Amino acid sequence: MLLRPAELKNGRSGQSRRGLRTVWQQRQLIIMSFPFVIWVFCFRYLPLFGWVMAFQDFKLKRSVVDSFFQANFVGFKHFIEMFRDERFFLALRNTLAMSVLGLTIGFVVPILFAILINELRNGLFKRTVQTVSYLPHFISWVVAAGMISQMLASTGPVNDLLISLGILKTRVVFLGEGQLFWGLVTVSDLWKETGWNAIIFLAAIAGVDPGLYEAARIDGAGRFRSIWHITLPGIMDVIIVILIMNIGWFISIGFEKQLLLGSDQVRSYSEVIDLYVLRFGIGLGRYSFGTAVGIFRSVVSLILVFSSNLLARRLGRGSII
Repeated sequence: MLLRPAELKNGRSGQSRRGLRTVWQQRQLIIMSFPFVIWVFCFRYLPLFGWVMAFQDFKLKRSVVDSFFQANFVGFKHFIEMFRDERFFLALRNTLAMSVLGLTIGFVVPILFAILINELRNGLFKRTVQTVSYLPHFISWVVAAGMISQMLASTGPVNDLLISLGILKTRVVFLGEGQLFWGLVTVSDLWKETGWNAIIFLAAIAGVDPGLYEAARIDGAGRFRSIWHITLPGIMDVIIVILIMNIGWFISIGFEKQLLLGSDQVRSYSEVIDLYVLRFGIGLGRYSFGTAVGIFRSVVSLILVFSSNLLARRLGRGSII
């Protein structure tokens, strides 16, 4: 049945009125969101204009504005230079290795930890464990790195314990062994963030219908079967969404841990892309080169996010878009 132009016009005007009515009803929330929208625009979108530097031979002079508009365009020169640099591929290898460890171990452990906390029956013990577990999140990496360095030093308690147990015969400087660096960074991040990352999964578990657990108990299901058939499916959408968001940061893992725990002895294992930009881009005044590396990182992150989100939608699971 075809609608007449007058009916189409009335339908559109009705939708417009409903839209305006909704905006008016939510006017307080919209006004409250303005500062955050302005912040995102100023600090997330406006800086994208600086990507032009990646295609320039930018040299910082007295005035940043003059330097920007007077710089010569060189096309993809800096991107070609980036892909010809062996140190870039070394930093990319280290970034991918630590990201894979963080995405597997660092993502799975908080889920398991949340499930185990949820299964505790002693309320006081449960709250105590949860509080103690997320307190390290509030310690800065500067302080945390100092604590870890002292623990793993050749005269530290870790060496003392391993020697007393007969596992080691001589003392080892753990942070000076390149082959151990990726694992030590992963374990350090796990200690610091597991409790905090588990909070969102605990909230998701709290939203699972308790009646399902009661029905499972009546049917004779134990704890492990209840976890497998009720808890995990009940929070699977949350797991998928968090996984997609983590995949977006797959190649952007920061540099604080690597900078503070690393040294010249393990540079071939500790140098990630962010450190590479800091040392060989900004540190040497090669702002255009650093911008080119940043664009590469952002483009890869976007591709990973959209690809994982599309895969999640195809599988019928939770998605963010």
